[in-house]
Amino acid sequence: MATHAVLHGAVHVVVVGCGRVGSGLAVGLAEQGHSVAVLDRLARSFRRLPSAWPGTTVVGSGFDRDDLDRAGAKTAEALAAVTSGDNSNILTARIARENYGIANVVARIYDPRRAEIYQRLGIPTVATVTWTIDQVLRRLLPQTVTGEWTDSTGQLVLVEHLLPESWAGKRLADLSMAGQASLVAVTRSGVPRLDVDAMVGQEGDVLHVAVMKGAMNDLENRIAAGTPGVAAPESRKRP
Repeated sequence: MATHAVLHGAVHVVVVGCGRVGSGLAVGLAEQGHSVAVLDRLARSFRRLPSAWPGTTVVGSGFDRDDLDRAGAKTAEALAAVTSGDNSNILTARIARENYGIANVVARIYDPRRAEIYQRLGIPTVATVTWTIDQVLRRLLPQTVTGEWTDSTGQLVLVEHLLPESWAGKRLADLSMAGQASLVAVTRSGVPRLDVDAMVGQEGDVLHVAVMKGAMNDLENRIAAGTPGVAAPESRKRP
C-alpha cells in the first residue's frame, strides 16, 4: 500500500489530548511543517512528545476557552479532540466549530453508535474500532489528496478526499475525468454509497476516487476549483 499526500502550506492545528494517538498525530503534523499546539490536563502527558518538540504545549481543558486561547484556537484552521472521553471530545469539537469557527474539526469517539449520530449533526468523528492517525489527518487537512491503495503497477491509485464546500449542491459525477479519474463511491454520514451518478454533494461527504497516478494534480485542482472542468487558481497548485 502506498500513501500520497499533497499539502497547500502550513496551518495551525490544535490537538486536544496527548495520549498515544494525540502525540503521534501532533508529531506527524509537525513533521509536515504545520504549527501544532497540544493541550492536555496532565503535564506528564507531554513526555510522549520528542525532547526537541517544536510546537506548543498547554496544560488545561479542551472545553475551557482560556486554555483554548492559549493553544491558539483563534488562529487555528484545524482541531482534533482525541482525549479518552467521548463527551469531552464532542464538547471540545462543538466549541471549536461554534465559538471559534474552526472549519476542520474531528472528534475521537469510542462508541461507534454515537459516532454515527454526531456525524449526522455535522461533527466528523472517528470511532475507536476504525481509528488511525491517517483518518484524522484526512479530516483535519481536507485539501490533502491521500492514496488508500495502489495497484501492482503503481499507476492506479484509490484516493479519499473530503468534499469541499464549493461542491455542495453539485453533481458529484462531474468530478470524474475521462480516462484519468473516476468517482467510485461516496461515504455520507458514515454510510458508503455506490450510486454516485445520481448523487449531489453534501457537506461532510467523503469521496473515493480511482485516479491514474499522473493525474493526481489534475484531480486535486478539479476538486479545489469547485467547478467541473475549471482548474484551481495558480496559487493553489503544486509547483
